[in-house]
Amino acid sequence: MAQLLLPLLASATDVVVPSPRPLRRRRRRPPCVHLQLVFAFPYQPPPQTPCKSRRQRPEHPHAAVHRLALAHVDLADKIAGNFARRTTHPFDDLRQLAVIGLLKAAARFDGTGGRSFRPYARTYANGEITHYLRDHGFAIKVPPSWRDLYASGQKLLREGLPPDAVPERLGVTEERWREIKEACSITVIALQPDT
Repeated sequence: MAQLLLPLLASATDVVVPSPRPLRRRRRRPPCVHLQLVFAFPYQPPPQTPCKSRRQRPEHPHAAVHRLALAHVDLADKIAGNFARRTTHPFDDLRQLAVIGLLKAAARFDGTGGRSFRPYARTYANGEITHYLRDHGFAIKVPPSWRDLYASGQKLLREGLPPDAVPERLGVTEERWREIKEACSITVIALQPDT
């Protein structure tokens, strides 16, 4: 048996209200009384109509790849932090490149042979950042040790170290530091043709 409960409001005429106190001059409203009317009847389930299933949103074709890459974003943060400490490039830019590397690794990872994803993804993330630094780096071929020294020197200068103290702090001679600065400070300038 199921019950149907319907709320009913009784009118003010059906309710007996005590007379107000003689000392009070304000008029009191009669209280509102709530009643419930209960109907009992046998339960009948609603008729089964063939319902249309809600249209399912199709899953993105690369959803599994994206989930795998996003599960390892901490690896991208770690790799980008390592490169950001050694270069003058901002961490956020390097992190984006590392995440692109993770996405590429996740798309190519098959998981066969019991291989782990993290070492595989580390190679791709490092590669993405390295390619970017190579393509957007120095105009002439500069040894990696010089690039590291130049980045460290620029960081020391930003921290407020006087320019005279940088070679000593890096452990190089002043002449070598001058060569490193000249080699690493050459940039490519795109010349626009006159139109």
